[in-house]
Formats: sequence, structure tokens, C-alpha cells
Amino acid sequence: MRYTIVLAMLFVAAVCVWIHAAPTPPAKPAAISQPTSGPAGDWTIFRGQPSLTGIAAGKLPDKPSLLWRFKTGDAVVSSPVISKQRVFVGSDDENLYALSLADGKKIWSFKADEPVSAPPLAIDGMVIVGTDNGDLHCLSAETGKQLWKYKADDRILGSANYSREGDSLRILVGSYDNFLHCVDAKTGKKCWTYETEYFINGAPAVADGKVVFGGCDGILHVVSTATGKAVKKIEIGSYIASSAALAGGEAFVGHYDGELLKVDLKRGKTLWKYGAGEQPFFASPAVGAKYVVVGGRDKRVHCIDRKTGKTKWRFRTKDQVDSSPVICGAKVLAASEDGRLYILSLAEGKELWRYRIGEAITSCPAVADGKFVIGCQDGYIYAFGRK
Repeated sequence: MRYTIVLAMLFVAAVCVWIHAAPTPPAKPAAISQPTSGPAGDWTIFRGQPSLTGIAAGKLPDKPSLLWRFKTGDAVVSSPVISKQRVFVGSDDENLYALSLADGKKIWSFKADEPVSAPPLAIDGMVIVGTDNGDLHCLSAETGKQLWKYKADDRILGSANYSREGDSLRILVGSYDNFLHCVDAKTGKKCWTYETEYFINGAPAVADGKVVFGGCDGILHVVSTATGKAVKKIEIGSYIASSAALAGGEAFVGHYDGELLKVDLKRGKTLWKYGAGEQPFFASPAVGAKYVVVGGRDKRVHCIDRKTGKTKWRFRTKDQVDSSPVICGAKVLAASEDGRLYILSLAEGKELWRYRIGEAITSCPAVADGKFVIGCQDGYIYAFGRK
């Protein structure tokens, strides 16, 4: 399966970093702020907002029901997004799909001629998504018609993000060609590129005029969205497979050597490290006002005190958790490669609900308007909510 191939490549990259690579005292923490969630009816970008904090507005039902499922032609590792009552999601069958959130009926599909592992971005009437051969497609959200195509030199596995510079909308996306690409959303022309030392796997996070991301070079890069110039390079010391989340001037990011870090971006200092260094973090964290929640390859969902970095609770699943969890009010929505979806209490980690799909889930949930949508390795896209 293609997902297995991708993971194999990621493992090779991690080994390369280990071969070629060579405690900061805690600082006074910044004031804790609640990350901003998007509108309750939308989830237009991977992790819900440009800062990638994984916070959803509204409430989840106490006992969600399966509303619909849609069959694609291959595994779905892409994470869906939701905009204006439409679901956009890619599949390894080389298509990007637009579905009705209400009933799961196909509105249109776009043939990309390569698997679509990356999550799409829906913005300003466009849907933008990368493919496994390095193409970045911009489509009309209404019709699926291609508006432009930009070419990177290697695969794009992470979601695109965006920034607004004056009247210009710019698209930011990383690639296995070692570059972060900045593209004009209107024309598809390059604005700038920023070179790193190795693959870029996850989505770049954007806040306060800066784009923050990591990759196989073991560095957390902080780059100006306006100029593409480095603001800071922060040594993490291990391969970064996931996307960072930004909140209150801090980045929260996991790495291959089994630690989740809280980093002060202005000073470039690590404020705390969480984890015993046993199993990698491939999932991206959800960052709330008090707690940080992340899935691990140790088969657990971890809840961490945002201020201190201490364990609040751990919830054990039956397989590794590469899917990134979402915080929605007082609940956590998580998925595991054990083929199950879970809703947990944010305060205690108590299981409140579960649903067994059966096949591995590495796609991340999109949450909007009291519903959530997720893809699965069985080739289906599932939607849940209140009937």
C-alpha cells in the first residue's frame, strides 16, 4: 500500500539524519492564550486554522451516528477540509473529490494522475492541493476546473497554507525537493522559495507574518512570509515528520526521537520537552488554552499541561496514533491505526464514545457544524454527527 511506501521513505530519511547529525533551562512562560478556532461551519485548512492548532468551534454530539460514507478507488490518507457545506479530500486513486457535507453525494472529482496524499486547502473560492509527484493544483471550488498548476521537483505530502501580503494572497507549501515554495494564488507563479537541508514532510504553520515548519534536517525554520528570508533556525536535533502548531508566540512540535517540544520562537529556546524518547511523534498536536493533546506511535493519546509540560493523562489505543487529534470544547476527537475513532474527555482522558471502522486510520478529522469527516485506509470517507 502507498502509505507503507511513504512511511518507509520517512524511515530512511530519519536514518539519514541520524547518520549525519551531530537542556535548556526553563524560561518564564509567555501568557497562555486560547488559540483561535474557525467558524463552526467551516474547517477550510488542515488542523482548522493557519496556525495549525487543531481547535474546532461548536460542540460534538454525545453519541455521534454515521451519517454517510463515500467510496473512493483506493486508500484515503489525505485529510479532508470543509467549506460552505462541501467536503474536499484526496485519495490514492489519484482523485480529489468534492462531496456534499449533508449527504456525501459527489459534486465533482478532479483527476490528478498521481495519488493525492496531501490535505487540500479551501480558500477564496479555490481548492489547492499537492500530489505525490510534486504538482500543486489550484481548482475552482465550485466546478473542479483547474485554474493553474505549479510544479515542485518532488512529492508534496503536507497541506498548503496561506498568507496575505497587502492585496496579494500567497500559498505556502513544502516538498520533498527540500524547498518551501511561496506561490501567488491568483497566477500560480513563484513568489519565492526557501531551501532547507532535507525533505519537508508536514504543513507549514503561519502566524504573525511568519511561517514555521520542520523536516528531515532536524531544524525548526522560522521564515518571513513577506520575503522568504530566514528569521530564525532552531535546532531540534531530530527528524520532524509532523507539523508544528503555533500559539502565543510558541511552537509545539514532535519529532522522530519521541519527544514533543514547546519552543519560544522569539528567543529560539526550548521551554520544555515531553516524552521518554521511545516512540516517534508523527501526529501534530492540538493546542488548547490549558492542554496540548497529541497522538504517538506508542499507541497512546497524550494530554500535556501546556504551561509545565507535565502529563495530564494518557489514553491507550490498540495501535499507533499517526492521526492528529482535534480539541472541540471539552472533548478530544482522535483516531488510531487500530481502526477506531474515539471521543475522550479533555479534562480526564475518559473514553466517552468509540466507533470501529476496522481498517487503519491515518487521515486527520475535519470538524464543522457539529459534524466530523475522516478518511480511512479502506478507501472510504466517513461523516458522523447527530441524526
